Amino acid sequence: MKTSTKKLALLGILGAQALALSFLEGLLPPFPFLPPGAKPGFANIITMFTLCTLGLPEALYITAMKAVFAGVTRGFTAFLMSLAGGLLSTLAMRILLKTAKRKNGFGWVGISVVCALCHNAGQLAVAVFWSGTPRIAALAPLLLLFAVATGTVTGAVLRAVISVLQKQAKYFTG
Repeated sequence: MKTSTKKLALLGILGAQALALSFLEGLLPPFPFLPPGAKPGFANIITMFTLCTLGLPEALYITAMKAVFAGVTRGFTAFLMSLAGGLLSTLAMRILLKTAKRKNGFGWVGISVVCALCHNAGQLAVAVFWSGTPRIAALAPLLLLFAVATGTVTGAVLRAVISVLQKQAKYFTG
């Protein structure tokens, strides 16, 4: 198999894993005191791994795939919010991963927390713009706490499963 074919196969598997995690998150009951649709962001584990393993274009593909899934399952507003939050988060992730390669960089948990914050900021910006209601921004403190908690969990889970994901990727990258 050609390298590009193997890479495409791996991207397909990672995309399926991201969608499966998004679907499972949708089964969780709403979090009390948070806006409807607030999710932990476990699919971002796959986005972070994709960025590290395959690169930025592939991670953006996963981000777009998750946004389309949100749109199909929850509507156009969910698509816009997922896309805005996902793009901002993925770009922040790219910057932080470059920093992590240096001596004073962030670890998985730190990167995940910053990305969760960026994701929430992107979604909040869309909510304010789409609704025309700037008062929605008052949710920022709650979303900040939620992002720190979920980003910590997501980063810790990635740290725990990264060796399994790397083993899976070896089958496709050689």
